[in-house]
Order: sequence, then structure tokens, then C-alpha cells
Amino acid sequence: RVFGRNAAAVSEALRGAVAHLAVDINPTQPRRNSFEVSLVKEDGSTVELWSGIGKGPPRKLKFPQPEAVVEALKSSLA
Repeated sequence: RVFGRNAAAVSEALRGAVAHLAVDINPTQPRRNSFEVSLVKEDGSTVELWSGIGKGPPRKLKFPQPEAVVEALKSSLA
């Protein structure tokens, strides 16, 4: 449940920051106990915006603040 809540919060923040942004949550089977956010550009390249794989304990460090992901997205698009 905690992964879903955090995914929804990040998804909502990204949609609010960039108009017409398509957000997919887990388009493929996710890695167990991990939380990552990636940007897939129009040319097919992938940019990792945030990864919690090497973070924690405590568990809350594995999840980003939505504002941090929005800033990473904006810098990747610039």
C-alpha cells in the first residue's frame, strides 16, 4: 500500500507540473521493494529521475518527495 500511495503522489505532482504528460505506473513488473521514477523521452531514451534502491533504512528514505522528482523532470526537459 505504501508504494501505491507514494506512486500516486508522485504521479499527481508530475501531471500538475507538466501539461499533457503521460504517466505510467509499473508498465512492467517492478523490482521487489524498490521505488524508481524514470522519464522515457520521445526518442526512446530513458532518464532516471529518482531511485530509492540504495537508500534506507529507514524505509521512508526509499521514497522521494514529489517536489524533488518534479525538479528532476524539469531539469531533464530543459
